Amino acid sequence: MKLKGRGQESSEGSEGAKGKMTLPLALVALISAFGSSFQYGYNVSVINSPAPYMQDFYNKTYLDRTGAPMDGSFQTLLWSLTVSMFPLGGLFGSLMVWPMVNNCGRKGTLLINNLFSIAAAILMGTSELAKTFEVIILSRVVMGIFAGLASNVVPMFLGEMSPKNLRGAIGVVPQLFITIGILSAQILGLNSILGNAKGWPVLLGLTGIPSLIQLLTLPFFPESPRYLLIQKGNEEQARRALQRLRGREDVDDEIQEMYQEDRSEKEEGQFSVLSLFTFKGLRWQLISIIVMMAGQQLSGVNGVFYYADRIFESAGVASSSIQYVTVSIGAINVVMTLLAVFIVESLGRRILLLAGFLLCSASCAILTLALNLQNTVSWMSYLSIVCVIAYIIGHAIGPSPIPAVMITEMFLQSSRPAAFMVGGSVHWLSNFTVGLVFLYMEAGLGPYSFLIFCAICVATMLYIFFVVPETKNKTFMEINRIMAKRNKVEIQESKELKDSYPLGKQEEKKALSSSEM
Repeated sequence: MKLKGRGQESSEGSEGAKGKMTLPLALVALISAFGSSFQYGYNVSVINSPAPYMQDFYNKTYLDRTGAPMDGSFQTLLWSLTVSMFPLGGLFGSLMVWPMVNNCGRKGTLLINNLFSIAAAILMGTSELAKTFEVIILSRVVMGIFAGLASNVVPMFLGEMSPKNLRGAIGVVPQLFITIGILSAQILGLNSILGNAKGWPVLLGLTGIPSLIQLLTLPFFPESPRYLLIQKGNEEQARRALQRLRGREDVDDEIQEMYQEDRSEKEEGQFSVLSLFTFKGLRWQLISIIVMMAGQQLSGVNGVFYYADRIFESAGVASSSIQYVTVSIGAINVVMTLLAVFIVESLGRRILLLAGFLLCSASCAILTLALNLQNTVSWMSYLSIVCVIAYIIGHAIGPSPIPAVMITEMFLQSSRPAAFMVGGSVHWLSNFTVGLVFLYMEAGLGPYSFLIFCAICVATMLYIFFVVPETKNKTFMEINRIMAKRNKVEIQESKELKDSYPLGKQEEKKALSSSEM
């Protein structure tokens, strides 16, 4: 019975819902990812290269004000604040997701969010002229808030706009632009370009430009059709938005699927974060996104990036060339994420997550061995370079891009904003924790700290293997039914009892269309 229903949905889906990539859909994906996700990546790595020059500026400003040089421990405190305020802002931004996307819409939130970025860019760009380093630290919080909103709203916005057969590929685009942002900051931060005493304020201020472009172009594109229909109840606008995104007049099948989703959720209303945690029907989805988001950050990706310079130095790369090596690692990251865009629909989400975490755990284990033996065995330092590259490839194909796609897919419209708020908060909290704890871990454990990352990768991989279903090419309702079984009987009574009702509707529609033929 179940199988028959699913077969009907997919056969009907192949008639209409199998969307193709249209120009408006491609443009809206590029504009929202470039205007928002790109800057998240850019600001993650932008202060790495000019760090010594910025610290000199902090010192000089302090000296001019007080007449005494800055104490070393105070300088360390200021610098660690400059670095860590960004993920802390990201956490605040994630907490704003739920109220903002429900009240201002997805597109509206992205447009308002640009104001944070433009304000922070102006403040950072003029900080040297104004002789104030406090403004840089404040701007890092503001940029963090921007990134916290962007990292959650862009995948949600694009996931809701995409046809089901392109949802994975389009869902990886934000992560692709994050890696392009990291690479751009690494290239512009080279000593010969802007990573010098004169150029660093410009380097920090450039982040406002993508926001300005998005602010001027995104208003010409439609809002998320699901938001318009399910949350605003405006079928006419939703239909127009869909027709524009799909490049065809007949979008009835997708409108039908949205109504079906809307009906199955009517009882629950909009989920708040608290109701998300207490609702049995979403228990496994919630645990899954928490595990995937924590696993993504706690798998040590920041630790590997942090260690990379030293690993290359110990392998005999000249210290003047290390920044170019860092750029090449950034480039590998971009290329592998681009590959993920093309293979996520054919291979599926599960395979990429499992393969990615497997590669990361193997790399961490071998890296521990290589770092311990590199003083006694000469070629071990080259093995550690191979491990770093393998780790970055593994993380770029699965753990980095896929979790955000899965949040979009595992939750329906009413619970999705709250789910992104939880997933985003876990992401930024884990990011902040790794930033805080890694230096101490590294001081205490040395290379053995990678064994902890290895264990986290293995644990996340096992969880995904046993719990997380494949979601490619399925409607949100079909995915919800798969999870309903995992959540046992409770959900059948409260939320999924209407399975037969929407399916009946589908059959009725199919009968109608066949009679018209």
